[in-house]
Amino acid sequence: YRRFILGQWVLPEGRVYDFFSEDMLCDAPESCCEYIVSCDYGTKNPSSFGLWGRCGQTWYRLREYYYDGRKTGRQKTDEEYVAALAELCGEAVPHRVIVDPSAASFIEALSRAGFRVEKAENDVLRGIRLTASLLKSGRIRICRGCDDTVREFYQYRWDERAGKEAPPQQAERPRNGRYPLFCRRHFKTYAELGRCVGGKVGI
Repeated sequence: YRRFILGQWVLPEGRVYDFFSEDMLCDAPESCCEYIVSCDYGTKNPSSFGLWGRCGQTWYRLREYYYDGRKTGRQKTDEEYVAALAELCGEAVPHRVIVDPSAASFIEALSRAGFRVEKAENDVLRGIRLTASLLKSGRIRICRGCDDTVREFYQYRWDERAGKEAPPQQAERPRNGRYPLFCRRHFKTYAELGRCVGGKVGI
């Protein structure tokens, strides 16, 4: 229907988050009691930062930053990315910045700038299942205006060439999804997170 009637560019099958639609988007809350930033840092691939705020028991992706050096023909420095992250936060003070553990130089630059950094869990399949459970339960929500996240939720597909449930190749993975959610110390333990979403994390 969306492809042939509405004329929208969506992939027909194999979506990882096949339940996700724009109907799940929401307005950002007026205030939050806690903030974190998720970072998926890329050199050849795009870089994506998301500012998340907690209101009650729900985390909201409030706004985001996205930069694709391939499209612009210029890769930014770590210091430029740190400045972009600070601009993304605005007046919000993040309790921690959760980063792809392989981004050693960026982690060092963030630490020098005074941000409290935590390395994310980097297990793709477990992160996908956890993210899906939290989205379905409403424990995380995506706010309107996070267009890159929405686009990538639609484009993120299973690797059909593998012949089994397998995540996409690295270059095809979205830069926005798992890191703020799949972090051991942020949620203390997986068991605690499971209780938060009704014991149905599926990891």
